[in-house]
Amino acid sequence: MELSQELRNVVMHFGEMGSRWGFNRSVGEMLALIVLSEHPLSADDIVSALNISRGNVSMATKELQGWHLIRSQRTPGDRKDYFVSNGTIWELAQQVLAERKKREVDPTLSMLRSHFMRSEDDAESHSVKQLHEIHDLLELFNHWFDDVQQMKPEHLKNLMKLGSSVGKLLELSGKLFHSKSNEESGS
Repeated sequence: MELSQELRNVVMHFGEMGSRWGFNRSVGEMLALIVLSEHPLSADDIVSALNISRGNVSMATKELQGWHLIRSQRTPGDRKDYFVSNGTIWELAQQVLAERKKREVDPTLSMLRSHFMRSEDDAESHSVKQLHEIHDLLELFNHWFDDVQQMKPEHLKNLMKLGSSVGKLLELSGKLFHSKSNEESGS
């Protein structure tokens, strides 16, 4: 498989970014290559396009399958596995976020819960208060994330486009509800 120089630059960039997203360079490059490819790719296609070893391709495909970002498929009459992305760009992004949450946020929450259950620390100490704030923030994030994961991509896009307007909307709704409760209480 031959890549144009422009496409090669994009694939290489995704390799560099992969380490920031929780993958190694080869895994990031492979994900980009598979996502950008119009057709399913065999391990041989990937070896040729990225100039990496077959063993590296094998390990990277297993990792990407473990993240549920790619899947293998067979072609009738061909014994090779071919790899395709496991959804739309939005679905892949949601899957990466879900895996990062599972690997990073969930263990931290578990550790904090365990700490609070067995801890005899002074509940008024600065460190305990800080740990509770961290816990509460992560719990809030978890609930928000679960809600966002259930949203349709078009609703997510609209939410993201709102940006800081959401804050203004919340301020306005707070003023409306505050004035309405004042009217009801006779103030």
